[in-house]
Amino acid sequence: MKEEGGRETARIETRMKEAEVYYSMGLLDEALSAYEVILSEVSEADEEARKSIEDRLRDLREEMESEGDIPSTSDFSSRDLTFLRQTFAADEDNTAILESANAFQELGLFSEAISEWEKLLNRGYPLDQVIAGIMECLGRSKSPAKIVGQLEGILKSKNLEAKARARIKTEIALVMEKRGQEDSALSLYQEAAKLDPGNKEILKKLESAKTGVIIGSRYDHLLQQHLVTPARLQQALSLSKKSRKSVEQILVENFEISKQEIGKSLSLFYGCAFRNFDADLPVPVELIRNLKKAFLLQDAWVPISWDKDGVEILIEDPNDLTKTDHIRALVRAKKLIFSVGIREDIEAYIRAFFEHRTDSGKEEGATGFAGDYFEMPDISFEEEEDTGEVDEDYDEASGQVVKLVDQILVAAYRKNSSDIHIEPSPVTKATTIRFRLDGVCQEYLQVPNSMAKAIISRIKIMSNLDISERRLPQDGKIKFKRKGISPFELRVATLPTAGGFEDAVLRILSGSGAIKLADMGLTERNLRIMNRIITQPYGLVLVVGPTGSGKTTSLHACLGHINKPGIKIWTAEDPIEITQQGLRQVEVKPKIGLSFPRIMRAFLRADPDVIMIGEMRDQETASIGIEASLTGHLVFSTLHTNSASETVTRLLDMGLNPLNFSDAFLGVLAQRLVRMLCTKCREPFQPSQEEFDELVMEYGEHAGEDTGIKLSPHLTLYRPKGCEACSGTGYRGRLGIHELLDGTAGIKYMIKHQANTEDLFKQGKKEGMTTLKQDGIQKVFQGLTDITEVRRVCIE
Repeated sequence: MKEEGGRETARIETRMKEAEVYYSMGLLDEALSAYEVILSEVSEADEEARKSIEDRLRDLREEMESEGDIPSTSDFSSRDLTFLRQTFAADEDNTAILESANAFQELGLFSEAISEWEKLLNRGYPLDQVIAGIMECLGRSKSPAKIVGQLEGILKSKNLEAKARARIKTEIALVMEKRGQEDSALSLYQEAAKLDPGNKEILKKLESAKTGVIIGSRYDHLLQQHLVTPARLQQALSLSKKSRKSVEQILVENFEISKQEIGKSLSLFYGCAFRNFDADLPVPVELIRNLKKAFLLQDAWVPISWDKDGVEILIEDPNDLTKTDHIRALVRAKKLIFSVGIREDIEAYIRAFFEHRTDSGKEEGATGFAGDYFEMPDISFEEEEDTGEVDEDYDEASGQVVKLVDQILVAAYRKNSSDIHIEPSPVTKATTIRFRLDGVCQEYLQVPNSMAKAIISRIKIMSNLDISERRLPQDGKIKFKRKGISPFELRVATLPTAGGFEDAVLRILSGSGAIKLADMGLTERNLRIMNRIITQPYGLVLVVGPTGSGKTTSLHACLGHINKPGIKIWTAEDPIEITQQGLRQVEVKPKIGLSFPRIMRAFLRADPDVIMIGEMRDQETASIGIEASLTGHLVFSTLHTNSASETVTRLLDMGLNPLNFSDAFLGVLAQRLVRMLCTKCREPFQPSQEEFDELVMEYGEHAGEDTGIKLSPHLTLYRPKGCEACSGTGYRGRLGIHELLDGTAGIKYMIKHQANTEDLFKQGKKEGMTTLKQDGIQKVFQGLTDITEVRRVCIE
């Protein structure tokens, strides 16, 4: 019944429109007839409607009686009248089309709705109402650019006058402004002003739009710093449309505005971080494997990383709610972090990611991943086929544990961590996960203690350890292979701790090759001596320092320097962390009796030219090393000692023959690793007289002669600040500081006479040796690190 009533009302409204059109055209007879028909169709019960129509009929009759020059129907051609009658005869069909258009809009099928509106336009439906309907589609559409394109096509096909087109473009611009797309609105206002240059209302809106784009916009910072003018911004916008480049790219290329300043402006406007293109950023295969490249390029956004805080999305306009809502639907993580970037950088990320993506990234659809687990996005990794791992279901949560452990390992690897510490605590009732970054532990995540045993068990299974043994320490190794991530290895140590728990420490073994000797950060004097002693035909070269000071890295740099096809090099290591082509490497396995001394004896029967032994742990290993160096072999090794001069006395104290040791000794390099200042955020400053004097005092006498630096207004030092690139620490990467004791005739003479550490140190100083602290202070003056870092690793 309600449906029939609705149709009746629609028919009466159509008749009323017909009558009013007749009246507006002066066809009073036709208008009178139309009103009489309407009155006959209105229900007797609808007294209000009947009274309104009767009043209109009375007014019309009075007007016809009072006017003598009323045009008759004969003034209009029969063709015109026929057209009007055909039009109104089709009104009932128009009502059905109108209902169809509204239904499509409700369903979000905006292209279909516009097709219905176009039908109405072709049937003579009033242009204003058609445009209003299309504009409603535009206001609700997720892709307004497509709707605008369709509307432009309709307008062109109708050959409308310039003023009519200008008015419609103005209406479109108003909708675009409401959607926050000021640039597009400004362009439409400019087009409307060209079509109707005398329209003051359009000109007023154009000036307002110009102000909106300039003031309170993404370019505020550039304007306030006078890096660009409003006129130049308008010019950049025009060039952007012609070249199909972003305005930001035009500002960089044509107006020489630095991308850093543009990024600052965007960051201030959107209230989020600006992300520049970084070719070294790891490819997040696990994030993009189910997204289509074409889809991401079209929408100008891309997921670029994840960590415990959530998934980071790089997008051109973080304020575009339609787009961000779509992203949230696809990337179903509880925490999304939006960063802003220019379109060209976003496209560069997308192309780089998909170019390097492995087979796991087949474009199967625009779907995402789900969930959030202990503040970690629930991202799963696809295993390589030949991992040798065993997957078992422990309980209902084991799947989440597997994902969590994988995420921790991948996060540590991508942050360039050296170690992962898993530490359950009966006091806090939480398990802390810490990463060692650049030699300093930093807390990364906390999970409940109820997860601790499952996490440790998962790690034990991955490293082939006994999961039932929780009372004794265990050692193992993990070969971690996941699609889209370079394979890497971890050395695992588990230890029983208080409260019936176990700790696990995982050392990420370096998978890269040796660095170059020239890149070790050696001073000119130290580099010259190292180049000389490592190219000797025989002798003993030592690198010393505490655990984690880069000794193995330095040894491999030396081996890499002399590694030639004509030289046979054997190494004994525990474990093998760095591999090089041409080296024959043996890993120590104490459980089966494959110790350093046994390997060394085997080496001597394997025709070596150069031998590298991972560590001289005892008198036997040291003695074999000395013997090998005296029988025509160049021997490299390490010790855990604090300084170069102390190393000599330590070996003598082990019981080595002083005469043999002095003959074999070529040199000893003591080293430490200090954190380098982050070059993206380090803060320059001019030191005060007091600060400068303190550095000079710590360096010792001859500071000015050795460093060549004097206090002046031009002397600039640097201190840490903290930024996104360095995780807020102010430091990024590490650098070696060194103390090199050369095996000169004077030093050899003192070794033969078993001189003490202090005398050896003094002799070394006389011959030009700089201490660890002095080398570090020189690097402070070079702006590579700061004195706080040097003090952290140096006693004296």
